[in-house]
Amino acid sequence: MRILIAEDEENIRNLVKLHLSKEGYEVIEASNGREALLKFKDNNIDLLILDIMMPEMDGYRVLEEVRASSQIPVIFLTAQGEERNKVLGLGLGADDYVVKPFSVVELISRVQAQLRRYLRYSSRVSARIIYNGDLTLDLDSYSIKKGDTVLDLNPKELKLLMLFMENLGKVFTKKQLYEEVWGDMYFGDDNTIMVHISHIRDKIEDNPKKPKYLRTIRGIGYRMVKSNG
Repeated sequence: MRILIAEDEENIRNLVKLHLSKEGYEVIEASNGREALLKFKDNNIDLLILDIMMPEMDGYRVLEEVRASSQIPVIFLTAQGEERNKVLGLGLGADDYVVKPFSVVELISRVQAQLRRYLRYSSRVSARIIYNGDLTLDLDSYSIKKGDTVLDLNPKELKLLMLFMENLGKVFTKKQLYEEVWGDMYFGDDNTIMVHISHIRDKIEDNPKKPKYLRTIRGIGYRMVKSNG
């Protein structure tokens, strides 16, 4: 597995590279955002560790460019621990967030967890298409259509829909959804789940207030109902 670490502090790059290499990963380094983007485009990268504050192009910009063409796991590595920065990074499509100073052991554990999750999703991709009513999920191109219209989904919305459509009829608790899609421990953050479910309904339902696909199971969570038309 090939990991790109984009970090302008050489000592941090060297430390992370040393430990990742010991775990058997191939590590590619970048010291600024523009270099990171070039190396991402020139190499088959499986996971990106991305600093936010970097010369030439910040991590947010790099992430936006990466997400335009790829769903690989992205872990933000930054000294900015404020909640608003975390929310912004996750909202742009980051999969995890580690604040400096950090434990290398913890970072390696998070890398391994993200790669396991990514490989599990990737193994499902075999030019396979899932249909449910007028919804069509193409797991090869990570896209979903309603009728003939391609829906505009952010990465977390897409992951949620993949989970629901691959498990039609199964009830997921909010805790299960958060830990599966966000890859983090759930501390009762109902609002994050509810907002994403609401956005998905706005895009897939004829009447979001009376959903025929994505149903709320009161007091438990959500499930996607199999539709015959």
